[in-house]
Amino acid sequence: MNDFWTLSPDEWTAIRLSLLVATVAVVASLPFGLAIAWVLARREFWGKSLVNGIVHLPLVLPPVVTGYLLLISFGRKGPAGQFFEQCCGLVFSFRWTGAALACAVMGFPLMVRAIRLSLESVDRRLEDAAGTLGASPPWVFLTVTLPLIASGVIAGMILCFARAMGEFGATITFVSNIPGETQTLPSAIYTFTQVPGGDEGALRLTLVSLVISMAALIASEWLARRAGGAGSIAS
Repeated sequence: MNDFWTLSPDEWTAIRLSLLVATVAVVASLPFGLAIAWVLARREFWGKSLVNGIVHLPLVLPPVVTGYLLLISFGRKGPAGQFFEQCCGLVFSFRWTGAALACAVMGFPLMVRAIRLSLESVDRRLEDAAGTLGASPPWVFLTVTLPLIASGVIAGMILCFARAMGEFGATITFVSNIPGETQTLPSAIYTFTQVPGGDEGALRLTLVSLVISMAALIASEWLARRAGGAGSIAS
């Protein structure tokens, strides 16, 4: 029984990589998530429904399709992949950075939705009052709006993190399953299920995944309540 809970070096590597990938995905998504959520919540424009649909597309597309679209766009021969490689030496395909990109794309709609709901619940009169006192729009957002939507931002970040921790289809399609480089926790579980006698390792990592996911959700609820409760997952 003691041996069951002993993680191998490769398993620790997969766990650490998953945490790194999920964290990078959240941090990279946050500025774009705030901007898109604000535009969708506060602006009316032609094509708004189309933009909203594109943002939420990863939720309805098969993850493999999303991974393939990333591969042809951000791969070494893809237009975006070539641009980033030539511009700043950043390579996505078959690298952990690609895994972070795939996780960010898959978790982005959840982040945007949580932040947007919080923005729509804010009393606009508070922002208008700050504006009449001479505050600039960026200052109003930083000092009035952002504190009011903090719970929603936190909930969106945690949801994106949890989704990134569980991402498999898009990741394995885009960056494969390379131990030590792109093998995240779900990929490691999948590998165990494909080899004889791997059930124990798969179960061990499944339990680890459950603990991390539950901790993330509990942390989201706790932080949301501390920030005001308006953006908790339950709401």
